[in-house]
Amino acid sequence: MTLRKFAGLGALLSLVMPSLAMAADEVAAPVLNSGDTAWMLTSTALVLFMTIPGLALFYGGMVRSKNILSVMMQCFAITGLISILWVIYGYSIAFDTTGMEQGVVNFNSFFGGMGKAFLAGVTPSSLTGPAALFPEAVFITFQMTFAIITPALIVGAFAERMKFSAMLIFMGIWFTLVYAPIAHMVWSGNGGLMWDWGVLDFAGGTVVHINAGVAGLICCLYWASAKASRPRRWLRTTSVTR
Repeated sequence: MTLRKFAGLGALLSLVMPSLAMAADEVAAPVLNSGDTAWMLTSTALVLFMTIPGLALFYGGMVRSKNILSVMMQCFAITGLISILWVIYGYSIAFDTTGMEQGVVNFNSFFGGMGKAFLAGVTPSSLTGPAALFPEAVFITFQMTFAIITPALIVGAFAERMKFSAMLIFMGIWFTLVYAPIAHMVWSGNGGLMWDWGVLDFAGGTVVHINAGVAGLICCLYWASAKASRPRRWLRTTSVTR
């Protein structure tokens, strides 16, 4: 009788265990969170509006009337340039975690790999996680808006002082060698240099504001020394509301 009971128990477990395993798989499978997705889309739109038209109008009001269009066009051109560079290699440099290891400082602690160049491996079903589950494409676009506004903030430091073509070249180089690596060090996760230091940047204080502020200060110091020999004159700004 005892053997029959054990045999029956074994048969019952053989039937139940596969069902439990399937249920566990179903629980563990990532599921899109519509609330997170909706808020990320809203945040993406808000950050983009900070650049165009927000920053374009703000800086337009800081220059002479003849240069309003130039400054506004610089902001719009930066938006287009950085959007292209972000898709080609910027996202990969900032968020590719290949070769990263927590507590180990190597090249990938400073500079991401090219495993996600041209958004390789990103599909419509790709989700972020595990803290928030929304499409990776939404995350890419959200981070792209920060990559756009950061170099655009520097425009105010050299308004009316740099050629349009030179500005595009400078912004492309600065984005590649400064913004993307800083974003990688702070936001890429375990193995990133500043992430391992315990640096917390929830709203871009390090990656965006300090980063752009230092670059803008250097630009100001450069042009201040270049213009020091010229006579000073009052430059009247313009109201863009007129």
